[in-house]
Amino acid sequence: MNKLAVLGHPIGHTLSPVMHNASIQALGLADQYEYDKLDVAPDALLERLSRFPSEGYAGVNLTIPLKEVAFQGLEKLDESARTLGAVNTVEFTDDGPVGHNTDGYGVLKALEEAFGKTVENDSVFVLGCGGAGRAVALMAALNGAKTVTLADVDAERLANLAAEIAEKAPTVDISQCLEKAEQVEKCRAADLVIQASPVGMKKDDPSLMPPEAFREGQRVFDLIYMYPETTLLGVARKQGAQVANGLGMLLHQGARAFKIWTGIQPDVAAMRTALELAVYGDR
Repeated sequence: MNKLAVLGHPIGHTLSPVMHNASIQALGLADQYEYDKLDVAPDALLERLSRFPSEGYAGVNLTIPLKEVAFQGLEKLDESARTLGAVNTVEFTDDGPVGHNTDGYGVLKALEEAFGKTVENDSVFVLGCGGAGRAVALMAALNGAKTVTLADVDAERLANLAAEIAEKAPTVDISQCLEKAEQVEKCRAADLVIQASPVGMKKDDPSLMPPEAFREGQRVFDLIYMYPETTLLGVARKQGAQVANGLGMLLHQGARAFKIWTGIQPDVAAMRTALELAVYGDR
């Protein structure tokens, strides 16, 4: 049996096993693969990764807060991980673990599915510039965004990310927002708003942005996927924006990861159905 898993700390919220095991069943591979979730603390990650191959693991996904730990600690990194500065997928090879990043691919596919376009020629506002936001902002800058505005409460984080984007995508106009009033103004002006902070992972979390930050004609994408609509998406929708949660990103980054581990194209339709059932119920 080839084992697969998602690692995080905490890990209870994840829907990765739901979608991967649905695909494994649909492909008739249940006697060959199984996918689980494991709680692994950041300071234990690298030692744990070194033991996985001997325990029968073919690969693992990483979620909060492990993506940057793996990027810093793994010797071998695929170009996708080097570009985005984070690892969300680890492949175990005969030459050791290799870190990949399928998040960039996943969010581009999800945006195209939800809104009919990705980021080309857009002014993009990224709210929250930690691991996920950093990858999304870099992805937008490298894939044709006209401008990228970074919003966070951490000035050093903003400055570091702005400098990294300027180095990797020098033609893109980058701006930084710390103050709330400026964040609201820049958010409203953007074509595409991407909410990449953890706020919204709890059902009663408030929206980080007030109603006046949104408008008709905007696209608003929240990376959080555990609920059909976060509070922020509800606020944006009421202001006339098109909205989508992060379920599509989870789906497509996971599909790419499975192909990396196994060389087999997953059953994306089965994965999508399982995710939608888990989040939306039997509609």
